Amino acid sequence: MSLADEPLLPFDDELEAPLAERLRPKTLDEVIGQQHLLGEGKPLRVAFASGKLHSMILWGPPGVGKTTLARLMAQGFDALFIAISAVLGGVKDIRDAVERAQIARHGGSRTVVFVDEVHRFNKAQQDAFLPHVESGLFTFIGATTENPSFEVNSALLSRAIVHVLKPLGDDDLRELLARAQALLGAPPMTEPARDRLIGYADGDARRLLNAYENLMGTAEGVKEIDEALLERSLGEQLRRYDKGGEQFYDTISALHKAVRGSDPDAALYWFVRMLDGGVDPRYAARRIVRMATEDIGLADPRALRLALDAAETYERLGSPEGELALAQAVVYLAVAAKSNAVYAAYNAARAFIKQDGTRAVPLRLRNAPTALMKGLDYGKGYRYAHDESGGFAAGESYWPDDVRAPRFYEPVDRGLEIRIGERLEELRQLNEAARKPG
Repeated sequence: MSLADEPLLPFDDELEAPLAERLRPKTLDEVIGQQHLLGEGKPLRVAFASGKLHSMILWGPPGVGKTTLARLMAQGFDALFIAISAVLGGVKDIRDAVERAQIARHGGSRTVVFVDEVHRFNKAQQDAFLPHVESGLFTFIGATTENPSFEVNSALLSRAIVHVLKPLGDDDLRELLARAQALLGAPPMTEPARDRLIGYADGDARRLLNAYENLMGTAEGVKEIDEALLERSLGEQLRRYDKGGEQFYDTISALHKAVRGSDPDAALYWFVRMLDGGVDPRYAARRIVRMATEDIGLADPRALRLALDAAETYERLGSPEGELALAQAVVYLAVAAKSNAVYAAYNAARAFIKQDGTRAVPLRLRNAPTALMKGLDYGKGYRYAHDESGGFAAGESYWPDDVRAPRFYEPVDRGLEIRIGERLEELRQLNEAARKPG
């Protein structure tokens, strides 16, 4: 546990501080990334400009600036900054923070209490903040890498605004590397080496700077840093699986094809390869959901629900426990009946709409919520399917009147789509019979 005020660096000599600490932004304009929160007119920029500091939860992956933003807020509002680590802290530390905030208020100063890894506090510990947040004794800022909907109790969550921080983009990390190189007076890097280091960082500024600092320890006397030096310096840290590189996309492709090809063992192999290579499991979860819709579809509608449940389970449990749920989804998708009929139908519909003109909605299909619309015959002649035999208005058309209806969706003869295909054929025969003259 630590309770810390300014100065920001806990080192006698700033040169002893880690590179990530030395490059920590001193002003809001020095912050790299998070422009959806810090750009002109965006929430945190507005809070700074208006002088209205609010309690908040900063939710995002490691190394994206949560602690930095909290410090800058305290600095920008000339407030006492008290930092508590929820990993080692407890109720006693919260009491100490409350006492210091009361002393500061008597002296006319504001206080910001920053709780890092707030999701590690239990409900009682989180509840201890409530009366003081409500009374305005201090502004509460919590930082978490976990979904606050699951990890922060509802009472505290209702008194704070959740701001989602995003991983830094490649351009952001390049700018950060340039700052680090300038600060250290380091030799230049080749473009492949820079790209590989940025891929290794995977959006995490702290990870990038720590790796770069280690790299500089082995780069003395060299004129240029290349991939060979990068590999010698970082060793096992530099994973085989580089985000943004060709192998990254090849491995994803192999996983997708193994699932599509109904090989659960190969699918598990590639899935674990992805995790072993350092991929964010949330990215893998998004790909699994995509597979459920693209390659399984209505042949087994349970696949999509199971994929979504696996993604949610990972958000609740995190790594490594949540990865088992993703593995379960991968195996299920691999053995499920396959169909790309909806995927093909959707693409066909998009292509049709793109080349077709904008056609009027037939009057019978229009909504008529007002007397004027009813007077204009909106909804006139519409057949309510539930009032028809079998709940089906045989012969009715739901297309624009001047279009020859194409057929986008063609079920495959696998899984549930066998039954869907049979039902559609039955309905089409009813339509044909109803449309025959006489």
